[in-house]
Amino acid sequence: MPESLHAAMVGLGVAVPDRVLTNADFEKIVDTSDEWITKRTGIKQRHVVSDGESTATLAVAAARSALADAGIEAAELDMIICATITPEMIFPSVACLMQNEFGVSGMPAFDISAACSGFVYGLALADKFIATGTYRRVLVVGAETLTRFTDYTDRGSCIIFGDAAGAAVLEATDQAGRGLLYTDLHANGGGWDLIHIPDGGSRSPTSHQTVDDHGHFIKMRGRDVYKFAVEKMQWLLGDCLEQCGLSAADVDLVVPHQVNSRIIESAAAKSGFPREKVYVNIDRYGNTSAASIPLAMWEARQAGRLPEGATALLVAFGAGLTWAGAVLRI
Repeated sequence: MPESLHAAMVGLGVAVPDRVLTNADFEKIVDTSDEWITKRTGIKQRHVVSDGESTATLAVAAARSALADAGIEAAELDMIICATITPEMIFPSVACLMQNEFGVSGMPAFDISAACSGFVYGLALADKFIATGTYRRVLVVGAETLTRFTDYTDRGSCIIFGDAAGAAVLEATDQAGRGLLYTDLHANGGGWDLIHIPDGGSRSPTSHQTVDDHGHFIKMRGRDVYKFAVEKMQWLLGDCLEQCGLSAADVDLVVPHQVNSRIIESAAAKSGFPREKVYVNIDRYGNTSAASIPLAMWEARQAGRLPEGATALLVAFGAGLTWAGAVLRI
């Protein structure tokens, strides 16, 4: 196969629950206010799954939308990758459940756990399979139901998270200057305890005690996470520009993981990107982890901000600790 093969994004889709939880709703749950939440996070509302909805139902809906956008059927895929830290169950994978829902079998299907960096990790992995000629079409999904793992007695973290899914169909191309031009993945396991769910795994199996102690909910060291995210977002932006020989003027849109509006604005400003070149929708969705970048990309494209030929920088950072960047030509 030609060495120049790489992945082009030919379809995008999203799925967002109908139920909305506003800052005013949180004023009835914990000691907080709309002003306090907005000032510290930029979030005004977030979407929350209802009974009968789950990570897999959102993932399937987003995937069907992406497949329709690409004009292909699920049977034409060669692989399914789902990035999630909120799976249906410990095993099997969400990707396998998706495959079954599509009524197809045989192709590899698996999940990856890279938290908020998961979608970019998935893009990079798919791109490498395509570049080697192993597969031609890969579905990459980022799907999360973080509110199912949110402690609604912890006012510092419960206001942050929302539920959503986003999906992309990647297809092989040998057209220069199109598709994924660069990806870069990193991790530092030394920071694992900055964001984690302590119980429910093999280290601390589920028990009456772990449930009583709220050990199955997200625990977060907010200030440390803030510093980490600002530093890594700024570094990723510089790295993507340098490795691709680009300047901020060459980039049409920065699509960051929607972690916190203050983090995004601070890092972008320090990297020389004007506010209008950075897409932010955290005010309407909160932090949706692996789903946030494809959801933001889909919205940006709908708004005409990612037309054909546009250059986008995707940057993400999350639990693990992980951070990842990508340069994409639409």
